[in-house]
Parts: sequence; structure tokens; C-alpha cells
Amino acid sequence: MKILVSTLAAALVVCAGAWAIDAAVDGGGSSAAAALAAPTASDQATMELKWDNGLRRWSIAWYTGGGWWVGNDFNVSTLKTKYTKILKYKYYTRGAWPNGRWDGMRFAFYNFVGGVPGSMLWPTSGTGYFFKPSAGIQGHIWVEFDVNWNCPSPAFVAAQEQFYNHPNCDPFALDNSTIFLGHSWKYTLGKWEKYISTRPEVAPYRNIMIRVWVEPGIEFPGVAPSSIGRVKALYY
Repeated sequence: MKILVSTLAAALVVCAGAWAIDAAVDGGGSSAAAALAAPTASDQATMELKWDNGLRRWSIAWYTGGGWWVGNDFNVSTLKTKYTKILKYKYYTRGAWPNGRWDGMRFAFYNFVGGVPGSMLWPTSGTGYFFKPSAGIQGHIWVEFDVNWNCPSPAFVAAQEQFYNHPNCDPFALDNSTIFLGHSWKYTLGKWEKYISTRPEVAPYRNIMIRVWVEPGIEFPGVAPSSIGRVKALYY
């Protein structure tokens, strides 16, 4: 019996250890956002939605990237608008780590009903949109691409799938705040849950650096905006 108990205990330790190192992490180098992280100028009908504070603490790349997603939920009903046009997807990443080049990943917007991410809304094909940054700056930067899509729901999740395996992949980033705002998610092993790392040194940091540029006031399915005046970009 003692042998059996010892064997089971050892197996559990091995499993726990394997789960704890499911990702490579890097907290060195720049701890602050690069110059490109500053929000670009916007007109009176657009704003940037975000939950991060703009200061990076960790870059993270899972060893197995396919089917592993991270994302942030947003709700434009707080802006007293029924629909919104999503103009851009914006995320903080690095090209210099872990392999010194850009590899790209897949992106999507998910429904957010009942307090959890649901079905994929965009792309309507049901398959994530692949985007690879252009060659050039390899350091800590914000990368963005155009979406220009009218979201049919006021609440949604902006998410990205690493897609490739480590080290041939691009990382996502966490900000340097240990106050979890409760809006960052991960999808692993077929299940969405609030984001938290299994690595003890990373676990206190949980706010994922994903943002979206939106145009509120859309009279769906039209694209005629109603001005909401100059607003602060910070979505708190």
C-alpha cells in the first residue's frame, strides 16, 4: 500500500510540474511600453478600449500554441450605445523573443453572453483571422491591424490564438499591475476561464495587453455614427 501511495504521489507531482511549465516567460528588457504604445490621435467619434495600464511586465509564449487563446472582454453598452464598429485590433508583443522574428498568430472576436466568452462572431467563417506583423522593429511594441466590422453585440471578447508552437511564435503580454481587473481570459483544453498563470512568478500579473479601437453610436446594420464628443480612451 505504501508503494502504491508513493507512486500516485510521485505521478501527481510530475503532472503538476508539467502543467506549471506550459509556457515560456520573459520579464527582462523593457518594462515600459515603447513609444509606439501611446494612443494615436482620434476624432470625436472614436475611442480606444483597454484594461491594461500600458506598462509591460511579462511576455508569454506557450510551448503548444494551437488552440490556446487569450482575450479581453469589453462592453460598449456602458457608453450608452447599442452597437459599435470595431475599427482596429491592437496587441502588445515582441518580434525579438523568443526567436528573433515575426511569425504571426490568429485573431477573432467572440460573443460575450452570461459573463463568459461564447461563439465566434468575427471572422464570420468561424476560423480565426491570421495576421503577421511586417518586418522591422523587433522590440517591445504595440501592433495593430484594421478590422472595420460592425459588431452585432454590445459585449464581446477580443482574442488571439498563438497558433504556432514555441519557439517559432509571437508572445502576448501582461501589464505590470498586480490588481486584476477581471476582464482577461484564456482558452485552453477546450474551456474559457479567467486568465491566470500557473507560474508563481507570473501569477500576480493577470491583465492582458489587448485593446480595440471602436466607433460607438452605430445604427446597425448601417455605419452612420452619432458623435459622442471627445472622450477619454481609458475604459474603466
